[in-house]
Amino acid sequence: MERKKPELLIPASSLEVLKTAVIFGADAVYIGGEAFGLRAKAKNFSMEEMAEGIAFAHAHKVKVYVTANILAHNDDLEGAAAYFEELKNMKPDAPDALIISDPGMFTIAREVWEDVEIHISTQANNTNYQTYLFWWKMGAKRVVSARELSLKEICEIRDHIPAEMEIESFVHGAMCISYSGRCLLSNYFTGRDANQGACTHPCRWKYAVVEEKRPGEYLPVYENERGTYIFNSKDLCMIEYLPEIVAAGIDSLKIEGRMKTALYVATVARTYRKAIDDYFTSEETYRANMDWYKAEISKCTYRKFTTGFYFGKPDENTQIYDNNTYVNEYIYLGIIEEIREHAVIEQAAAKQDGGGVQPQNVSVERTLARTTQRNKFSVGETIEIMKPDGTNQLTEVLAMYNGELEPVESCPHSRQVIWLELSKQPERYDILRKKADNGTNSRKRSSNDE
Repeated sequence: MERKKPELLIPASSLEVLKTAVIFGADAVYIGGEAFGLRAKAKNFSMEEMAEGIAFAHAHKVKVYVTANILAHNDDLEGAAAYFEELKNMKPDAPDALIISDPGMFTIAREVWEDVEIHISTQANNTNYQTYLFWWKMGAKRVVSARELSLKEICEIRDHIPAEMEIESFVHGAMCISYSGRCLLSNYFTGRDANQGACTHPCRWKYAVVEEKRPGEYLPVYENERGTYIFNSKDLCMIEYLPEIVAAGIDSLKIEGRMKTALYVATVARTYRKAIDDYFTSEETYRANMDWYKAEISKCTYRKFTTGFYFGKPDENTQIYDNNTYVNEYIYLGIIEEIREHAVIEQAAAKQDGGGVQPQNVSVERTLARTTQRNKFSVGETIEIMKPDGTNQLTEVLAMYNGELEPVESCPHSRQVIWLELSKQPERYDILRKKADNGTNSRKRSSNDE
């Protein structure tokens, strides 16, 4: 069978992250609006941001898919019709496809927007070729495979569906303990429904056993003295198995993480982009660069890696029993938002006159780069510029200025606008990061990290 180059599909939680995904190698980006998606805690997109993001992506020949993949209740349906109507009428660029799991939402989308391309979410439990054929007959263009499928099963699906029907599969990111994400734990414990987009990720929590006649006496379930996180899966990573993925006939390689940072998105997008392009140059090139892919992919947050269900059912080695921390080798500092050449700043200088040395200010021109701070760093530090082409440049922070171009020694305030003078010149959309200290390269997961 002729090899078909698959699409690289990247998540985006915000307009900033969407632009990062586009610049760092995505073929398509999936996003959520302010309703009807399964990441209610993500920043998500207003209609104005969505319009700007779609226009930006289309200008770079990148597609945008909008999630509407909640399992809808009656109260959701009327609003869904209005939402799809609004998406349909977005000008000048409407989304390229909708991602839907619920048959009711599918029906409404078709009634409102007859010719829209619809992709069926993994949330619909798509585990066999008859399910694919059902959705094809209903008018779906693409089905996202359940994460519980092996590559052998996906090959069998490909053999039984039309050649023009597309298969999308997750290849990287967090795994859910429940079947294709259909989980009730969050709703039970906190009242926040995972199937309505409000999961609190209780699969990452630590559990114990309580015997019925001994209330309050917690019996640890443990592998060692630290306890056991019995639902805590390793993260999926298929960077080493692109030949098998391509041979299975998968059309779109999907990255999980619609609540992740721009640094995560840039790292994963750039690495998979290079791996895919290298493989389609030659398998020898792909194999020769494997150490680079593995080194780079480990620079974003992760919980150790697994191949999930692709080569058979997972066993005890795919779980992390002793903690719920993730590895975090690099700290995200910010994105280069603007380059200003010939920026005029005031610097202290000394003037010699008859009365001795007198302080004075002089105006000088510098090339400065603007960023919005994500974590603290200081003048004199060596940081790293991460570029879309795969290169990383070490650079020294020569000077730092606040929004009024007044000199400062560091940027301690969250989301503070900072102008930087660096020893190496960055470009717009480059990512700034620094290597984490030895004591901070593993930390507790928060709900904002997914």
